[in-house]
Amino acid sequence: MDKLPDTGKIAAAFHRKAADYDQHVLVQKRVVEQLANSIELHLNREPEQILDVGTGTGALLERLHSRYQEAGLTGVDIALNMCLRTQQKLGAICQAVNAGVEYLPFRTGAFDLTMSASALQWVGNLSAALHELSRVTRPGGDVSLAFFCDGTLAELQGCFRDAAGRCSRDSSQKMSRLHNFWTVDDVKSIVNSMDFERAVVTVDTEVDWYDNLNSLLRSIKNIGAGTVSGGSGSGLGWRGILQEASRLYMERYGHNSRIPATYKVVYLIARTKL
Repeated sequence: MDKLPDTGKIAAAFHRKAADYDQHVLVQKRVVEQLANSIELHLNREPEQILDVGTGTGALLERLHSRYQEAGLTGVDIALNMCLRTQQKLGAICQAVNAGVEYLPFRTGAFDLTMSASALQWVGNLSAALHELSRVTRPGGDVSLAFFCDGTLAELQGCFRDAAGRCSRDSSQKMSRLHNFWTVDDVKSIVNSMDFERAVVTVDTEVDWYDNLNSLLRSIKNIGAGTVSGGSGSGLGWRGILQEASRLYMERYGHNSRIPATYKVVYLIARTKL
């Protein structure tokens, strides 16, 4: 990753959007379901303590609670309002903690299952995050993750880059707003350096369709992920870039008067050594 994300801005954005988050997520719901199915398939025993990092509004914890009703549940999120929503949704069966993944406030080996869905694309130090997730997982426990990787929103980012190059003298500054995703090679390199008993990395592709570029950008903004699309620019220069990007998007990828948004999702299913 060439550019570290501003975690303060990310936390603030998701904090503001927590109340309406569940109404707007599309691909994230499918990722939660697929990760939950993978967890149920690969666990060798029922977990007693489950940790969900980047828990958002608690969708993954809620899904796992329906399967493992005796397990203790803990959710972690950098956005305070997300923690509050999780606590409201799950009540006394769950504790929600406002913290970041790179420095988890838990003892070593505290959890049987550590998981995360659609969150780790925001971390600045993926190696630190993965090592922390492994640290708080007991020996022989499971680490199950899914997050967006390089290739996510490639159509959008390519059209923005080309539009900025045509419409702006300072395209590099405009494009500095775009989010850089971790590559699959990044993930595999970190995982291979870790002391897992076993680890499997796979990549899946999800596609959503939108009426136009404005509806896609609105969807991204509504969940607090504005940095993916470059944030909320302003001024005549930015509006010109938006117009040109919209034209390019429909010209290159439009089908039946709609445009696709592609998401690349990397899944990691791992077990710590006994």
